[in-house]
Amino acid sequence: MDLSQSCAVVTGGASGLGAAVARHLVGAGGTVMIFDRDATRGAEAADTISAGFVPVDVTDAASVTGGIAAARASMGKISVLVNCAGIATGEKTVGREGPHARDSFRRTIDINLVGSFNCLRLAADVMAANAPNEDGERGVVINTASVAAFDGQKGQTAYAASKAGVAGLSLPAARDLARLGIRVNAIAPGLFLTPMLEGLGPEIVEGLAADVQFPKRLGRPAEFAALAGHIIENAYLNGTTIRLDGGLRMP
Repeated sequence: MDLSQSCAVVTGGASGLGAAVARHLVGAGGTVMIFDRDATRGAEAADTISAGFVPVDVTDAASVTGGIAAARASMGKISVLVNCAGIATGEKTVGREGPHARDSFRRTIDINLVGSFNCLRLAADVMAANAPNEDGERGVVINTASVAAFDGQKGQTAYAASKAGVAGLSLPAARDLARLGIRVNAIAPGLFLTPMLEGLGPEIVEGLAADVQFPKRLGRPAEFAALAGHIIENAYLNGTTIRLDGGLRMP
């Protein structure tokens, strides 16, 4: 798919990886609609790159339905969905305060996994109405998994489970949507220099990068965005999860 002709929805686009993807797609000539719960930061991010913005809570079915309708009305169609909205939860199965809270586990799954699928199913339904290109392609979906899906650490039961679910979506969703000409892939990023990690300070960030094989640093959001752009452009990438981690394998 030609990036310059794409009409993309980017969830979690107010900051971090989502903001980088939105910036990359607009820079390539695409049209972008940002979804984010933070109305203030979302509007500011959209204004900065000349994108559209709709306040959307991915865990709320009505909110996503309204956001998808608004994006379609504004852009004329939706040909790309990049799911970046998510949270990281740190809580041990049994910790000093007792067992892992059921509600925090459920919330992590609701945002990272159910939220991604909710956006996917509704965006794909809109994509199905697009005119196909020369490959018969009508749309592309990119979900954000994590290396935690495969190398989950202590305190990551909720997060790792949610991201393993996102990775597991790729192939069956791609098979479901193949007849409609819609591709589905996921990116599993390693340690990326997002605002959350930047706030930990340079010494902690340097320590986190120690297990990265090469280059010996955290990933840059622009590198995540570049891979998302390539997935959109490469029509033969389908049904897979791509690790983007500098060779990192968490111990």
